[in-house]
Amino acid sequence: MEIYRAGQMPSRSGPADWFTGRVRIDALFNSAAPDRVQGADSTFEPGARTAWHTHPLGQTLIVTSGRVQREGGPVEEVRPGDVVWFEPGEKHWHGASPRTAMTHIALQEVKDGKVVDWLEHVTDAEYGA
Repeated sequence: MEIYRAGQMPSRSGPADWFTGRVRIDALFNSAAPDRVQGADSTFEPGARTAWHTHPLGQTLIVTSGRVQREGGPVEEVRPGDVVWFEPGEKHWHGASPRTAMTHIALQEVKDGKVVDWLEHVTDAEYGA
């Protein structure tokens, strides 16, 4: 058994290479072989968002509120308690609405040492669609 104490790992800022706006990431747990699931609690200030990205084994978000979009689909508003599943390799982004912060718990699995493939930034036009 392992207990991960709240505040055990320091908060970090979302890097500008992968995020637009101010984002705080708090790791909840990181896998160690043979486990492969990672979890993080992320907070996006109003207007903040991820870049487009994919996950080799998919991603689950447990959301308080915000926006999500998969490539080719509409921007979707999500509400407290909504759970969003992105399939493996599905290009998507997620973040806050223009006026309200977003917080989510993100769960993803490690495949060959990787959990995410970062792509281009979401444009203001895509975000506002």
